[in-house]
Amino acid sequence: MRRSLLLAVVGLGGCAQPSGDFPSLLPRAVEGQSLAEPERPVAVAVKDPSLDAKISAIVSSLDGAEKRFTSAAQEAEAQIAVARGVAVGSDRWLDAQVALGALDSLRGPIATAQADLEQLIIDRGAAGQPPYPALRSAADRAAALSASQGKRIATLEAALGGV
Repeated sequence: MRRSLLLAVVGLGGCAQPSGDFPSLLPRAVEGQSLAEPERPVAVAVKDPSLDAKISAIVSSLDGAEKRFTSAAQEAEAQIAVARGVAVGSDRWLDAQVALGALDSLRGPIATAQADLEQLIIDRGAAGQPPYPALRSAADRAAALSASQGKRIATLEAALGGV
């Protein structure tokens, strides 16, 4: 009995209220806040006739430069076909080298158009304006043309060098 009384007294001690001011273990308000990025509305580009005119002019120059390059590349291919197997420094080999040099110079307008389009994109971003799909499309096309022309020149150089 004495033992059960002792257990009862010890058990009741756990039910006693503390006398101090202790913090609650319930979740705090700050713990319920989300740290996720807030939803922001996507800005939509408004039609800009002035920008469309600039893009159109640059794309037009891009088209002309592409035609000139394609024509010169066909000419260079013909020169290289004739120069295959001849000695380095011969007239036919030199003609093929000149044709390759002309191709390289015809890449300039494409690079200029690409830089102009990229500058327009940068200017829009600096002004806090949303991306303009027609501008991005034209810049992507210019980049693809530049890469394609670079590959074509490398292929022609390899063909002339016998690599």
